[in-house]
Order: sequence, then structure tokens, then C-alpha cells
Amino acid sequence: MYTNLRYLLFFILFFCFVHQEAIGQKKQNKDNVDDDISRTDSLRVIPGLNPDFTVIDTVKTDSVQITPEYLEDNIIHKAKDYISNDFINQKATLYNEAELYFQDIELKAGKIIIDYKNSLATATGIFDTAGVYVQLPEFKQGQQQSVQDSLIYNFENEKAIIYNSKTEQQGMIIRGDITKKENDSTFYINRARFTTSQKENPDYYVQTNNIKIVPDSKIVGGMSNLVIADVPTPLVLPFFYSPLTSGRASGFVIPTWGQNNNQGYFLQNGGYYFAVNDYLDLAILGDIYTNGSWGLRAESNYALRYKFTGSFSFRYENLINSQKGFPDYSKATNFFIRWTHSQSAQTNPNSRFSASVNFGSSSFFTESINESSSPYYLTNTFASSVSYYKKFVGTPFNMNASMTHTQNTKTESIDMSLPSLVVNMDRIYPFAPKVGAKKNPIQNIGINYSMNAQNRISTTDEDFGTSKMFEQARTGIKHDVSMSTNAKVLKFISLAPTAIYRDVWYFKTIDKYWDEDSNEVITDTISGFDSFREYSGGVSASTTVYGLLNFKKGKLQALRHVMRPSVSYSYRPDFSEYYDEYQASIDPDDTREYTRFQNGIYGSPSKGLSSSIGMSLNNTLEAKMAPKEDSEDDEPRKIKILNNLNFSTSYNMAADSLKWSPLRMTAGTQMLKNKLNVNLAAAMDPYALNANGTRINEFNINNGGSLLRLTNANFTANYSISSADLEKEKKGGGSSTAGDSGAGSADNMFGQSLMDRNQQINTDEEKVKSATLYQTAMPWDLKIRYSLTYNNARAQSEITTNSIQVSGNLEFSPKWRVGVSSGYDMKNKGITYTQLRFERDLDSWRFSFNWVPFGDRATYYFFIGIKSGPLSDLKYDQRKVPDRRLF
Repeated sequence: MYTNLRYLLFFILFFCFVHQEAIGQKKQNKDNVDDDISRTDSLRVIPGLNPDFTVIDTVKTDSVQITPEYLEDNIIHKAKDYISNDFINQKATLYNEAELYFQDIELKAGKIIIDYKNSLATATGIFDTAGVYVQLPEFKQGQQQSVQDSLIYNFENEKAIIYNSKTEQQGMIIRGDITKKENDSTFYINRARFTTSQKENPDYYVQTNNIKIVPDSKIVGGMSNLVIADVPTPLVLPFFYSPLTSGRASGFVIPTWGQNNNQGYFLQNGGYYFAVNDYLDLAILGDIYTNGSWGLRAESNYALRYKFTGSFSFRYENLINSQKGFPDYSKATNFFIRWTHSQSAQTNPNSRFSASVNFGSSSFFTESINESSSPYYLTNTFASSVSYYKKFVGTPFNMNASMTHTQNTKTESIDMSLPSLVVNMDRIYPFAPKVGAKKNPIQNIGINYSMNAQNRISTTDEDFGTSKMFEQARTGIKHDVSMSTNAKVLKFISLAPTAIYRDVWYFKTIDKYWDEDSNEVITDTISGFDSFREYSGGVSASTTVYGLLNFKKGKLQALRHVMRPSVSYSYRPDFSEYYDEYQASIDPDDTREYTRFQNGIYGSPSKGLSSSIGMSLNNTLEAKMAPKEDSEDDEPRKIKILNNLNFSTSYNMAADSLKWSPLRMTAGTQMLKNKLNVNLAAAMDPYALNANGTRINEFNINNGGSLLRLTNANFTANYSISSADLEKEKKGGGSSTAGDSGAGSADNMFGQSLMDRNQQINTDEEKVKSATLYQTAMPWDLKIRYSLTYNNARAQSEITTNSIQVSGNLEFSPKWRVGVSSGYDMKNKGITYTQLRFERDLDSWRFSFNWVPFGDRATYYFFIGIKSGPLSDLKYDQRKVPDRRLF
């Protein structure tokens, strides 16, 4: 210890002695420092070399106070093995796990030499006992970090020379032979190689002789060459530029190119991306074709944390088929709008705004030559809704204002509610006690109120946006008031009486009369307020019956049958006073009934007395099985045999004929460990048909038929299974319910968007997968759907649909995945929409090939590109557009 103190005292005296001389040489040292660094440009540091020093200090940490004329801050350093000070040459050597801290600079290395005289620090690695070069210098300044073989740093002008460096800038790994650091914002690298591959020997890199790096800003370089697996490719660029901005940044979107027989060569999905701010972005993309066709697309996403999120997309296409002068020349313009908006529940629990808009030309997805979504192509209905909900705190009222839209792309019909307003009153109990529970039917009487106002427009694609569309608008307001209660009868029967009052307001009615001049029926529309009222009442009784059958032997321990019968009675008076007569032909005695409200959006007044009895029976059946012998759980297993078996019908006592309604039956169950979901629905009519296929007031059994005549039926079966399910069962974790296994969503039955996987490259979190040489697992999933529909309403006995669809995926290895979606239509004797998918994970790259081999949508999409975001534009993709006529 005393020896160390003597050394420290000697160092202080020596430093004071040389201080005066150092001041005189300050200017000269500053002039020579750049020359000194340039002289070390050719330096090849030999790691592990120990120069001779006059003094060896065994103190592991030190803080040296530097005279302000030299440096602006202290140098703090430490080492694991030793710190050696050379007082004559004004140098200090730190060996083994050496660390140096100066202002915002951190330097760690196996060996660091500090030259106080020239304000330099030289860092190298060291060789371990096995001769391996370890403890490479790690340099950090602010947010910038790098690893290198060796470096020389000047404390005074903050310049440095770095050899064989490796640094990462916004996900891009940059390696260089010699790096010159001008300051904390500019680097120059000789023979630079940058990549996104994390491997020590990267899969690929872009090699440039000289580049300039401005951290968090850009990389600029000269002639660049793409190298794959250390093999230079013919892909050479005269210059290289890559932005290094953190987060989102605006920039150009590189288009894809291709060719088809009708529009010629094309560029698709090219444009510009605007990172407007942290809450909003916008992409303007376009398509152009050599025959004059073009398309435009605007896409935007927006979000405000704890407030709302949403997205908006507008697409417009001007398509030209063939060339002018040819008989098959045609033009078409299509558009489509998508908008989704969701409000966070944390914003306001008493009000909510939401939107889901899917609206456009009915022929957009069938005619578009830049639409890769198979589910949208196969869908023939679209629906939209924009709604605002408001709960009035302190009152039982709430409001929901909305605009809705439904569209059938086959018939090109459009139905819209612009707008719709619904006001509801929560159930109130006017006779309930202020405190305590409701104890009798009078106290249980509850009253509900609702008001529904709509302006409904029905139009077509052709008339949309014209004045004719608004001429067909229908407006109405409906008020509903209901009152009900419930009581227990005979302990087990629930009795529920109900009374309903309805008041309907219309602002347009009709008047029909016979015009003797034109000899036809004239229907006039009368504008003005008119209304009708109707009321009805009823009562229902229901109970639950439990049946239990126990077994003393075998694995089956018991069967449990639950029945829920229900009987209801409803009464509705005759409201024929709202009906009038008109002359239907030249014969004055040929009269027919009509109501002036028959075109109203809420229907017409009820005609005829109704006194109806409704009956229904719901059933469930469960089995209790003994536990498996190898199971650790001693509890019996419950297995559902029937999820539901329901029957319903009604009998109208006031009708003069056809008093019985058809008997409707629904059934559903799950089998094969809940992987097979089976559903059946059918309707059976007790009445017979005449020769014209019309129901007659005669029972089918009395007409030579069966007791009930099957009018329609529908059978569906869905089977889902995956290797994950089997593995889970093997480990005793049970199985998932049908539809929740790895088969994916129902849309996958018809394939997925051709470019879905490639659009997920920058968003998916890649999971590290590994494979073993023995008993290699190959994950897979399979989904099968079968559908059969039978129609016999008019004795046609026709199977309208009979098809099976199959969708599955298989991973041959952690990096190979194939998938197929197809089916067979047994009614039309043909293969349904088919898609084949091939995917290959190439570590830093991804390859995919999606193919629709036949049909009017026969196409393919080939893609190979880099997965990581900074160089995601380094790709090649090729798409074949389906060749089809617009008309």
C-alpha cells in the first residue's frame, strides 16, 4: 500500500514538472494530431503485445484529473488484470476487460493504451490461452455502438480510425475494413458491406467501396453490388442510398411489373408513402397499363392511443379491354371504399362511435385486375354500418343513430338506411317496491319502449348517385310499447303474459284506382303524414324436465336428457279497417283489396284475426363416462351426444284453412372429440300440394302421402384437426373445439389473398424454429367442410347444393410450408375454386408462390425478397393477372 502511495506521489510531481513544457507544446500537438492519426492509418495492432513499461500499477481503477488545456473532462478507466503507467511517455495501459469512460463515450476492450500527450486512446483485443482473439473493442457514443478489431480515438477532436468494424443502424448491420469517424454524426467506411442478416457469415450483403453514414439520417455510397452467399451477382447500382430514420418515414413505394393479354404490360402498386405524423399515415398508389388502363388507390391508417383506431381505403380503376376499332373493345370504371373505425372503451363508456364500411361497384372484385383477395372475389354480398351510440346517464333512455348499407353483387341491388335512429328505454318496473325484491306478478310487471325511425333507399348500381335514387326513398317511424311479467305456476311452470302496442307513421302512402281513359290501374303516391296502429297479446308457459338413466356396468355410467317444452298463445285482432278496394280490370265487379300502407318500410297492418297456439320442444342429451384407466383425473367425463334437437310449430285457430304451420326441426352435435361439427335443419309440411305445386287444405297423409312432407333441408359438417391438437391430447391437455384448431378461419377454405404472406413480412414476429434429425415433427392442419341443401317446396325434389371443400397446410421442415384449398361440386360435377401455396423461409429472405391453376380467376403470384424492413424493397415479384373479359 505504501509503495502504491509513493508511486502516486511520484506521478503527481512528475506531472507538475512536465506541465509547463506541455503548455508550450500545446499548439504544436494540435497541429500534429491529424498527422498522427493519418500515420496510424496503416497501423496493424498486434493484440496481446506487451511493451515494456517503467512502472506497473496494480490498482484496478483510476480517475485521472486532466488539465483543462488538454481535455474538457476526466478520463475514468479500469481493468481486471492491471493498469500500467509510463510516466516518461505519458501513457497508461489497461489490460484484460479494460474499460474507459470519457464524457458520453464508453470504450471496452481487452487492451486499451491511453496516450495523454497526444490525447489518443488505442483499443485492441487480446489472445486467450487457446490463441483466439477475444474481447474485441466495443465503442459506444450516445446511441451509436460498434464492435471492431481495433481502433484509435482522439479525445480532443473526437475523430477515430476503426479497423474491421461492425455496427447496426436501424436494423441494418454494417461492416467495414477501415472506418473514419469525423464526429458523432458522420462516418466514412472503406469497403463497406451492409446487410440485415444476423449471421456471422451473412446470407447476403450489398458491397460498396466507400460510403458515408449519418446516423439516424441516411447512408450514401458509390457503386454497389449485391452479393449472395459470397458470390457477386450481376445486380450493380451506380450509387446507393438508404434512409436511416427511426420509426416511420415517407418514401417511394416500388411498383411490381407484369403483363396480361388484354391490358398489355403494366406497373402496379407503385407510389408514395406519407408518414404524416405519429397518428396518421397515407399511401397513394397507382397502376398503369400500356393500353391506357389505369388505377388509383389511397390507403390511410390512423390511431390515437386510448381514443380510437381506424383505417380507410379508396380504390378506383379505369379499365380498357382490347383496342379501339376491335369488336371486343370496351371500357369500365369501378370503385370500392373500405373504412373501419373503432373507439376505445376507455374514452367514454356512455357514448361510442364505430364504422365498418364496404361499399363500391358490384363488379369491382370480378373485373379488377389488381385484386388478389380470394374471399372478396367469392363473396356476393357486402354490408356497411356507421353508428353512434349514446347512453343518457340518469335516465333509462339510450340512442343509436346509424347509416347502413347492404349490397348484392349478383343482382346489383343496393339497400341503404340514410339515416336510422333508434331510441330505447330500458325495462322499468312501475309497481316494484322501492326497496327489497319483487315478490308477486304485479311487482314484476315491466314496460319497454322503443322508437325506430328510418329513411330507406333501394336502388341499383345504375341509378346510384342520381336523383332517381332519392325519388324511391321511403321514410317511416315505428313506436313499440310492450308490457310483460312472469310468475311461477305449480312450482315448476314459468308463466309469462305479454301485451304489445305498435304505432306506425308514414310520410308517403299510395292510392289505387281504375283509369277508364287508359284502361289500367293507376297507382299514385301521396305525400303527407298517415299512420296506423295495432296491438296484440299473448302468454307463454315453459318448464324444464330432467331425465336420468344410470348404468351399473360398463364405461357408460349415466345418460342425462334435458327437455324444455314451451307452449304459447297469441291473439291479434283483425285490422281490416285499414284496407280498401279498387277495380282491377274493365269489369266493375273485378275488385281487389289493398292498403295504402303496403309500400311502407315497416310493413302493412295485419289483416285477419289471429288466434294461434305455438309449441316448441328443445332437447339436449349428455353421457357420463368412466375416467380412462391411464388418466390421473378420477372425475367422470361428460360427453354431449346432442347439443340440440329442437322442434317448433303453431296452430292458428282463427284461420279458415291451413291452420297448421310447417314443423321445423334443427339438430346439432359434435363428434370425434369435438373435431366434427354436424348440423341439420329441416322443415316438414303436414299439407299436400295440388298439381300446380300449391298448398291445399288437405293433409298430406289423406292425399296418399306420408304424415309430414319434407319441404327443405340443409346438412352441414365441419371437421378440423391439426398436429397441435393431437400433441395436446397426447399430453393430456384435451382437445380444442371444432373450428378452433390450427386450420384457421373459415375464409381459408377458399384460399387466402395471393399477397397476404408477403404483406406480413414486416409485421410478423418470426418465431425461431428448430428441427431434429430423429423423429422430426412436421406440423400440419386440415379443415373439411361438407354442405348439402335439399328443396321440395313445390314437389321438385331437387338437391340445390352438394359440395365439399378442403383446406390444409403442411410444414415439411421449419422452413418449408405448403398449403392447398380446393373442393368438388357434386351437383355441377366440377372442381371448385382451387389455390396452391408454397412458402420457403430462406433466413434473411422469404420465397412464396401462390397459384390458382384453373378457372376464370387462373393466376399466380411469385415473390422472393428480404424479410427485414430496411431493405424490404430488395425483392423480385411477378404476378399473372387473370385474363377475362370485362363484359
